[in-house]
Amino acid sequence: MSQKKVDVVLVGGGVMSATLGTLLSHLDPALKIMMVERLSTVAHESTHSLNNAGTGHAGYCELNYTPQLADGTVQIKRALEINAAFEMSLQFWSYLVEQGVLPEPGKFINPICHQSFVWGAEDVAFLRKRYMALHKHHLFEEMEYSEDHAVLRKWMPLVMKHRDAKQAVAATRVKHGTDVDFGLMTRKLVKALTRHPTFELKLSHTIMSMKQHDDGRWHVRVKDNHTDKTRTVDAGFVFLGAGGGALPLLQKSGIPEARGYGGFPVSGQWLICKNPDVVKRHCSKVYGKAAVGAPPMSVPHLDARIIDGEPALLFGPFASITTKFLKEGSALDLFSSLKTNNLKPMLAVARDNFELTRYLITEAFRSHKERMAILRGFYADAKDDDWELASAGQRVQIIKGCDKNGGKLEFGTEIVTAKDGTLASLLGASPGASTSVQAMVEVIERCFKQRMKSAGWKHKMKEMIPSYGESLDENVKLLHEVRRRTLSTLRLG
Repeated sequence: MSQKKVDVVLVGGGVMSATLGTLLSHLDPALKIMMVERLSTVAHESTHSLNNAGTGHAGYCELNYTPQLADGTVQIKRALEINAAFEMSLQFWSYLVEQGVLPEPGKFINPICHQSFVWGAEDVAFLRKRYMALHKHHLFEEMEYSEDHAVLRKWMPLVMKHRDAKQAVAATRVKHGTDVDFGLMTRKLVKALTRHPTFELKLSHTIMSMKQHDDGRWHVRVKDNHTDKTRTVDAGFVFLGAGGGALPLLQKSGIPEARGYGGFPVSGQWLICKNPDVVKRHCSKVYGKAAVGAPPMSVPHLDARIIDGEPALLFGPFASITTKFLKEGSALDLFSSLKTNNLKPMLAVARDNFELTRYLITEAFRSHKERMAILRGFYADAKDDDWELASAGQRVQIIKGCDKNGGKLEFGTEIVTAKDGTLASLLGASPGASTSVQAMVEVIERCFKQRMKSAGWKHKMKEMIPSYGESLDENVKLLHEVRRRTLSTLRLG
């Protein structure tokens, strides 16, 4: 069994690992980095274009980021956090475009209006409150609002055609929203990394085991899927960025911080239209309100997308229940993740989320006719023959222990790190790829503390992300400066 010594092992070939590898390679080009991907190509699971919404999640249109509280007020804290995080991504991508690491922006990111649309008096009242709460903050100062049918016909003609003129409707829009091909972007990042003599990409390789030795370094046993040969990689730091596969790997690590974590897998499906006569009539992302009982990632939206250079419309996602943690995973994934330390939280979540489970089962058995009926709430003229069903990505929501109920289900992302900073893992889903830069900067801050104290790393981080160390939520002038640069560099104006 051969052994190789590296500074960093990145497990998974998705946007998180690619982002972390790119950040680290720019902070210290001498770092020896190995990326290990189970499949024969990178960016094929959650990062693949059809496995995510492609929305640069900035909180502009996603109503689930601004919940309405019992007293009727709309909470905007999470939307502000997500918006500021996405601005970090835009800054880093701008830097990479300027450095020639990423291609001409139109290849991976395109400007598109982000719109929210609701109907019915109750939801109109909610959207009005949401707009009033967000618009007064400088992060959302360019948001527009209207309840006028004539105005909305200009904003979203496909959605408003044949709509009852007496129906109460409302919409918001932000013109500098984005559509991002995270798959293409990730492939470009990894390709750029492979040009470094200190970077090694291992495709079709599976992590078999991980063990930390007394010197703090990790011995990671890796199997070549083609030959079944194994080798041990001696790594100073390990990042588990394998999407839904991160939880089983975290459990393999055996670190105390992994205890109690479980996963709730959810799959999804899209309705896709590639009829050019239909596609050309809709050029925005329109998000509505999720159905009662639906998980947050099931917020219905009608999206104009550019996937591998081809325009299309996507509607959905329609949630479904699964026991797989990855699209190309095993039906035994959920059951093999059950451990003595997470059994109580997992059972508690199963008990307390029966309605969610029933909703997912119901969604899974919807017919094409029923899915089309939901689509026609957004697009009345939708024809069955123009739309076909396609699988979206798998998402594994976080389950963790809590004193009150024994366990709780969380919709979001969470970084789990070993106490000594030698291992980190990203669990959860949305907003995911859009906030990958902020998440990976946090990993570096936690796991490379001493090096982040150096003047060299601080200076380089500020060069890559000008707002680093400052709050865009609080600094109006800085926001305007970085937004002006990113909109220009990425051609999003």
